[in-house]
Amino acid sequence: MVKFLKILTVIILSCAIIFLALFLTYTLITKDAVLDAAKLVGAGQNVIIYDDDGNEVTNASLDIKSKSVKLEDLNPLTVNAFIASEDRAFYKHNGLNYKRMLKALYKNIVAGSFKEGASTISQQLIKNTHLSNDKTIKRKLNEIKLTLKLEKQYSKDEILEMYLNTIYFGHSCYGLQSAAQFYFNKKAENLNLEESATIVGLLTSPNNYSPFKNPEKSLLRRNTVLKSMKDCGFIDEALYNETINKPVVTQRTANGNKFGDYLSAVFDEMEEIDFNFYALTNGCIVKTYLDSSAQMFIENLDYPCDNSVIITDNATGGVKAFKSTINGAKRQIGSTAKPLFVYAPAIEEKLVSPFTRILDEKINFNGYSPENFDKKYHGYTTVADCVKYSYNIPAVKTLNALTVDKAEKYLNAMNLKLDDEEKNLSLSLGGMKYGLSLKELADRYSVFPNGGNYRPAKFIKEIVNREGETVYKNETEPNHVFSSGTCSLINEMLIETSKSGTAKKLKGFNFDVASKTGTCGNEDGNTDAYAVSYTSENCFAVWLGNKDNKRSNITGGNDCCTIMKNTLLNYYADRTPQNLETHEGTVTVEIDRDEYNENNRVVLCDEQCPALNKLRVKVLKGNAPKEVSDKFSSPFITAPSVTIKNGTINIELCHAKYYSYIVKRTKNGKTDIIYDGKWQQCISDSPIEGYYTYTIIPYFENTNGKFFGNEINLPSVNLSKNNQSQQIKIPDIAQKDWYNQ
Repeated sequence: MVKFLKILTVIILSCAIIFLALFLTYTLITKDAVLDAAKLVGAGQNVIIYDDDGNEVTNASLDIKSKSVKLEDLNPLTVNAFIASEDRAFYKHNGLNYKRMLKALYKNIVAGSFKEGASTISQQLIKNTHLSNDKTIKRKLNEIKLTLKLEKQYSKDEILEMYLNTIYFGHSCYGLQSAAQFYFNKKAENLNLEESATIVGLLTSPNNYSPFKNPEKSLLRRNTVLKSMKDCGFIDEALYNETINKPVVTQRTANGNKFGDYLSAVFDEMEEIDFNFYALTNGCIVKTYLDSSAQMFIENLDYPCDNSVIITDNATGGVKAFKSTINGAKRQIGSTAKPLFVYAPAIEEKLVSPFTRILDEKINFNGYSPENFDKKYHGYTTVADCVKYSYNIPAVKTLNALTVDKAEKYLNAMNLKLDDEEKNLSLSLGGMKYGLSLKELADRYSVFPNGGNYRPAKFIKEIVNREGETVYKNETEPNHVFSSGTCSLINEMLIETSKSGTAKKLKGFNFDVASKTGTCGNEDGNTDAYAVSYTSENCFAVWLGNKDNKRSNITGGNDCCTIMKNTLLNYYADRTPQNLETHEGTVTVEIDRDEYNENNRVVLCDEQCPALNKLRVKVLKGNAPKEVSDKFSSPFITAPSVTIKNGTINIELCHAKYYSYIVKRTKNGKTDIIYDGKWQQCISDSPIEGYYTYTIIPYFENTNGKFFGNEINLPSVNLSKNNQSQQIKIPDIAQKDWYNQ
């Protein structure tokens, strides 16, 4: 018993010492953590934004106080949406949910990192207004201390109200009032159930779940919030089922700031780079790539419908100008997918070259029967023409030959991940689940003028805090996707598209403009139209359509190219960019024109080939044809036919326009040349009666001499007195069975 008491005493003392050590450690670590009442209601920060030339664009005051809400004025369903999604036990705990904390601690220990948190609404308020986003033990202990103080000094309703007035909802919206006005153009007090759930759904990732940028994801996230409300008993099954079937209907308010679309994109990007918005206590300076003159121009253009325009810089990877009436939402990209998803990967894989001929024909791939926009078939067509005129069937055929798996490899290198349902042949025509935003499309096209290197364009160049410290700098490293040779070949084809293809409205510039157009629609009208162009300096993209997918007669080649032309004329009004690279990584070879045109064979010319039969083509280095034609150094023809009519022997020569022929006649061992000259359809001979044998020798003649083919023996003929004759069959002794007669 005494021994047991000693052991128990040691254990109790040890625990006391450990507890005391932990308490002292906690006290020392959190000694500087002070609850600041002013921070809890939002201080109102200033963000000064500069353009690329260092000129101040706007001094944006994020005044939270003037846009606060009162808890008692809100729809109870709005409040309950936050409770159900963020902290179901909010009104039951003392600021800390110990059960959730232990569960999160266990998962983090198993994972070996701070992967999961267990923050209550009270903790989130403290973290957002008093602390950084650092995932450290010190920060967490400070959070715990300040949360407990918060709960002692304020009521639950006061804490919730402060939380709702300081939480960040994306698009530079701080507080519920700002979010309600921005996303739904109404006061927070007037939000209904589905609108409330949509706004709450933003909290996990405002940029990812924005109803303007990702409406499908926003809808799924909203319905997740609604399910949480149902599980908590805030709404019943009937109301839940009714609400989840409603669409997300937003009504974005006009941004009153100068260059509002660009500035909104700047704030979006700050979220993407994991910049802590709540750390703007003293404000900051944001340096951008904005070209104010270009921005003003695209904002003042006349647009026939909803629109987006973007201009990026190839050298810096910066966005020079951007506007969008749909806030950069993802749309179907149509035929603009073809160079990116099909032809560039196929060239890189050495499957095709620009001169490769593809049969444009009616075809069925297990029930999938693509059609061309003009409902016609164009026979054998080069890849270059397929790109230039945007034929659909050859693109689908090429992807089928390439395989989606190989195409996906290049898309992944451009940070484009495919869903399983997107991995089919319709991908060649832009068939995607969500599509791409115009910026995402322009980012991928910039790979071609950048020598095959992918680097997503950025709005923000640098962020500097009030102390002059750089807290962020754009140093995005490019990812290599295509060889320089593939880019040269794509550049050349898209330059021709601007000159005489679907983007021919862009012809006439005194510098290279590479372009691709795209239009999505059907017999009832079009929903999306595109023009993507690039020069050696910049990438430009234009989208036209209607945010509600209303049909219209807009097209990429017409409406979008008109806007693109005006933009290019303005942007290069006082300078001329250098021409695009169209030679690096390629070789030019000479192939046999006749073999290519008549037999769809790609073979190199031999040294004797006449100039008229040489076709110069450009190929990816390492993908030149290896077979050499010998049709001129060793002429060959199929055996001519021999007929007799009215005592005249007629030899029908096969057509080979570059060849000459020697025709010999042999009788009784005597041989005479009856013809030596250029091809003619029929060589006639009228000898006296008897047996005759004719031979033909094709040859090619140029300045280097004559090059003879093999002598061809024709069947012997018998010319009788009455002018009747027969061809004599020469026995084939190789087939005679000498051993079994």
